[in-house]
Amino acid sequence: MSTMNERLKAESRERLKEEYQIYLRRQRGLTERTIYKYCTFADRFLNFTFKDAPDDLSKITGRDIVRFLQSLTGHVRPSPDKTMSTGMRSFFRFLFQSEKIELNLAVGIPSVANKYAHRIPYHLTPEQVEELLEAVQTSRKSNYAKRNYAMVLLMARLGLRSPEVIAIQLNDIDWRRGEILIRGKGNYYDKIPLLEDVGQAIADYIRDERKGTSRHVFVSSHSPYKPFKDAQILNSILKKALEKTNIPRPKQYTVSYILRHSLATNLVRKGATLEEISNTLRHRSRQTTLLYARQDINGLRTIAQSWPLRKGGAS
Repeated sequence: MSTMNERLKAESRERLKEEYQIYLRRQRGLTERTIYKYCTFADRFLNFTFKDAPDDLSKITGRDIVRFLQSLTGHVRPSPDKTMSTGMRSFFRFLFQSEKIELNLAVGIPSVANKYAHRIPYHLTPEQVEELLEAVQTSRKSNYAKRNYAMVLLMARLGLRSPEVIAIQLNDIDWRRGEILIRGKGNYYDKIPLLEDVGQAIADYIRDERKGTSRHVFVSSHSPYKPFKDAQILNSILKKALEKTNIPRPKQYTVSYILRHSLATNLVRKGATLEEISNTLRHRSRQTTLLYARQDINGLRTIAQSWPLRKGGAS
């Protein structure tokens, strides 16, 4: 291939990757690490399929995808790497939705079996959630019990992830309107209502315990009172609180997600719709919310779509 053709191919590939990155970032809300990984999968596929020839997306077939997946393992079956299959499916969904290919080849990429797929996330009952909150609030280490309680309450009442809690800054709280800005995954920002008990807990902490000049709301209890580098602090707080209760928990579990899963599960049992749960947890994909629908079959039937899907299964 001539130097001119090589340059044209490289420029075309780069434009495609830029469009794909924008799609993953804005529409899918993925992290930069995942975006990089998915773009790498796409690059590997295109290099395997077209080699030195120019990329011609219209010529891609399902057989090309199968050949590529088989080449990764040397087996007849597709790669057992779930991330690879998910990344490939994402790439072809993007190509179809952006009208770069006529058929939605994503629907032909097999899902990888996951023995945990049907397991409902570990969660607490409403009574257990209150027991855990009380354990945090009544900690003997009173010099930062109010801080810990406010952070855990944000997770229990609003379903915040632990990194979102420690990322909150003073300017993110609109006391007059009763709103709080959440700095979520994939650089997404969301404004959500600040519940009265949550706002009161944060105010109590700021008034009675908080020190230093950091713009972050939650800071270390020791000088120079810096914000936390990571969310491990919340894992530690929850583990210690759980030890003070009779609440059972799996031995190997990231405790920071217990309250988020509990909020969603308890909302389902109270009759909340999937849309309400999705909005509460700020899910970017309905597929994530469907995990909780297994506890509400009647509710799930109300959103069931007719089969087969039209237009190649576009989502």
